[in-house]
Amino acid sequence: MPRAVVLLSGGLDSATVLAIVRSQGHDAYALSVDYGQRHRAELDRAAQVAKALGATEHRVVPMDLRAIGGSALTDDFVVPKNRTPEEMSHGIPVTYVPARNTVLLALALGYAETIGAFDLYIGANVLDYSGYPDCRREFLSAFEALANVATQAGVEGKGRFRVHAPLLQLTKADIIRLGSELGVDYSMTVSCYDPEPDGSACGLCDSCLLRKKGFDESGFVDPTAYK
Repeated sequence: MPRAVVLLSGGLDSATVLAIVRSQGHDAYALSVDYGQRHRAELDRAAQVAKALGATEHRVVPMDLRAIGGSALTDDFVVPKNRTPEEMSHGIPVTYVPARNTVLLALALGYAETIGAFDLYIGANVLDYSGYPDCRREFLSAFEALANVATQAGVEGKGRFRVHAPLLQLTKADIIRLGSELGVDYSMTVSCYDPEPDGSACGLCDSCLLRKKGFDESGFVDPTAYK
């Protein structure tokens, strides 16, 4: 089977992407990054998801972005709570982690080159929430171009790297419907920016609110454990 590297955070979106990759017949290599995130519970969930969905391998790479800071997820900033959809749709929020997706995709690219894979998958999404600059099509296309001139495999013509974001233009409800059809157990995932030590979600941060909205609109019961 063709090999693919899937960035797996332990959240709803990346779990759905892994299910898509497996349904397409890929040999999936899951990669999670321990970047010092506040929501570290997601790393345990990522391991559960990788096993449940049949990833061939699941690696966790340490990369402490707290050394840079600049985000509510890696610094001592307050995670915004109870924001309205209008507030969430304007500007870049404090939960943006500087250069995170650039770093994550770079690690995925290195991993892919070592295992002979040319397909990189990421759960980027812009419809429900477009505040992050590194979730846009422009960024993903630019990184794909970079991958093919920055690697031995690309320069020697062994293959062409491709960056896939299959959820980019789907609503959260659409993602939940698709994942449910593919057998994703969303009770294993956590999307919260500020979870409790046991992994229960706060229910009030932007990510929790978007997740709740997605389940409400999808017609599926939300299995999330909220605080």
